[in-house]
Amino acid sequence: MWARRAYSLRYNWAAEQAAQRLRAAGIVSFFRPHQLARAGLTRHQLPSLVSHRVVERVSRGLYHVLAATPNPHDSLAMACSRVPDSVVCVLSALHLHDIVARAPPQVWLGIRHNARRPRVGKPDIHIIRFSGPAWSYGVDQTEIAGVPARVTSPARTVADCCRLAPQLGVQVAVTAFREVLARRIATYTDLAEAQQALPSRRLQTLLETL
Repeated sequence: MWARRAYSLRYNWAAEQAAQRLRAAGIVSFFRPHQLARAGLTRHQLPSLVSHRVVERVSRGLYHVLAATPNPHDSLAMACSRVPDSVVCVLSALHLHDIVARAPPQVWLGIRHNARRPRVGKPDIHIIRFSGPAWSYGVDQTEIAGVPARVTSPARTVADCCRLAPQLGVQVAVTAFREVLARRIATYTDLAEAQQALPSRRLQTLLETL
């Protein structure tokens, strides 16, 4: 009986120590094995972390801290963890900036035009390829559920929606344009600058109507 209790105490102590190391290293949600080095841990300790119920395996090469607070953008965090050299954009950026209320069924990520297409089983990802100024203009560094991420600014997101209107539908672009101005998420100047950096005839027309 005492042996079992001692084992249980050691078991719980080890789990709590590992959890504290992860928190101290800023690993509080989704992560990839190589990131464990920040917490002074190794990938060889993953089976123990899983058995101790500190983390769970989500898919190949992706893990999740079980104590993480649920976040409405968990699918975005998961995607950014799987594809770190990417940009949250278009419909996913609209939702992240609260320009639209409903999250899209796929996570929209931008990657470099010559990058290899990521193979991600979960979540479902829609890939857009960016080159030149489209890769860097209006892209902000942020964190989503503790995961480092890059996301297009509200004005840049509207510009992308206008450029992709044939694919998304004109109403998506028009609604995004009106919402960011009406709710002061972006200014006319922000949108005009986005138009100069990433020209779009549709955005230019919308700006001229004001």
